[in-house]
This record gives sequence, structure tokens and C-alpha cells, in this order.
Amino acid sequence: MGKYPLIDIESVLAEKLPNKKIPKAAVWLLKKIIHQDWMNVMLKDYYGGDGIEFAEATLNYLKAHIESHGFERIDPNKKYIFVSNHPLGGLDGVSLATVLGTKFKDVKFLVNELLNYLVPLQPLIVPIKVGGGMQKKEQAERIEETLNSDQQLIIFPAGACSRFQVKHGVRDMEWKKTFVAQAVKHQRDVIPIYFKGRNSVFFYALSFIRKHLGIKVNIELLFLVDEMYKNQGSTFKAYFGEPIPWQTFVGKNAKKEANRIKELIYDKKSKLAE
Repeated sequence: MGKYPLIDIESVLAEKLPNKKIPKAAVWLLKKIIHQDWMNVMLKDYYGGDGIEFAEATLNYLKAHIESHGFERIDPNKKYIFVSNHPLGGLDGVSLATVLGTKFKDVKFLVNELLNYLVPLQPLIVPIKVGGGMQKKEQAERIEETLNSDQQLIIFPAGACSRFQVKHGVRDMEWKKTFVAQAVKHQRDVIPIYFKGRNSVFFYALSFIRKHLGIKVNIELLFLVDEMYKNQGSTFKAYFGEPIPWQTFVGKNAKKEANRIKELIYDKKSKLAE
């Protein structure tokens, strides 16, 4: 099995908030919300390696499965940017990594830097910060380094997991346009993915209520591990569309093109793989 780095929420809080004294009751509650003990059982008993191996072990621990459609036609000798909707907020990335890992040796996906604390996942991720100034510059440099390599990159252009919307139901928020410009710059075709999966009604209700109360802090993000816990035994489906040539985006409005691909994914859904 090898060594396994356990999750310690107290250490994380001490590192992130060095000048704050967190009440013991709050620390206890956070441990319960993120299922620290449950996660550490996975790290101890199911940890079989880093990167793709750990992603596969995670799905095994959850007794979850991923079915892919249309992936078989993708050329393993080309470099792509994979773009997907983001319904789960973490487990979808892990699942997609296991699919891409069957054909490509080196796979990366952009995630919040907090996932760096899951050490076995580090070989799979390009950690990015949320903020401005030097943070955005560092983020751009990390992405450039990845795209200049032979690595395959998975991006969730919404930058956050899907939320409930009155007009559309559960759906991604606006997609960022960055991947369109990067596709042209690095001459990588774009492969759209529709990932079929859902979080619980509680998660969407909490997000909906939080927004309507004017609370800016994304409280619901604390429950993403809880959502993974609830998704035990689930079967997810990933539908891979035909590669979109990078030349398609030359001279086009990047924001409009990003939105067009987002709408394509939601309009076509399972038909993407046909």
C-alpha cells in the first residue's frame, strides 16, 4: 500500500488561518461535515498509489462506476483540451481522469488549490488560486506549462460546480472563455464532454437559499465531500463529443464561442457521442 497522508482539518486551519483561534466545536463540526474519519479510512485502506491509481481506488472505495461513450474514437496521439460541465464538484474530475487514463499517460485537470491537501491526487492536478494580482499570473503560468507539454488537460470552464437555476434546473453557471484562446494559441482541438451526475437536493437548496439571503461565502462548498459520500454506489456517464478543430475559433469572439460550446453540451447531452 505504501505511505498514506491523512487529512487533518486542524492542521489545515492552522496553516490557512494562523492568527485565528478556531473554537473546538467549530473544528469538530467541520470534521463531521467533511467526513474526515471516513476519508482517512479510504486513504489508509484503499490507497494504492498516486494519480490515476488513486482516482481508480477512490471510485472503488465509493463502489461508484463511470461509463464513457464516444471516447473510443479519440486519437491517443494528439493533444487536446477537454471541457466538461461540472455537476459534482470533484468526483466528476476524478471519474474523468480514470477514463482518460486508459488512453493517455499524463492527464491533468484544473482544480482549487485546497485539493493539494489530498496528496495522492497531486500528480493529476494543476492547482489554482481564486483571486487577483499575482495569483492570476501564477495560474496562467501553470496552465501554460501544462499546455506546452504533452499532457492532456481537463477544464471545467464554469470554475464551480453546477447550481440550481429557476429557468434551466441544475446547470453550470457562465463558462469562462480562457480555454478558447488557449486552444488557438497551443493548436489543440477541443473535446466537449457532457457528464451526467447530480448532487443532492440539500446541496442545491442550500446554495439557492444562501444566494437569496445575500450571503457571499459559498457555504455549500463545505458539503462537497458529503455529496461524494452520498454518491456511493452511483453510476455516472460521460459523453465525449467529436473534437472541435482549434481553427474553428480563429478570429471569433472567445466568450461567444465558450457559451456556444456550453449550449452544445447541454442541448446534445448523450447525443454528443453519436
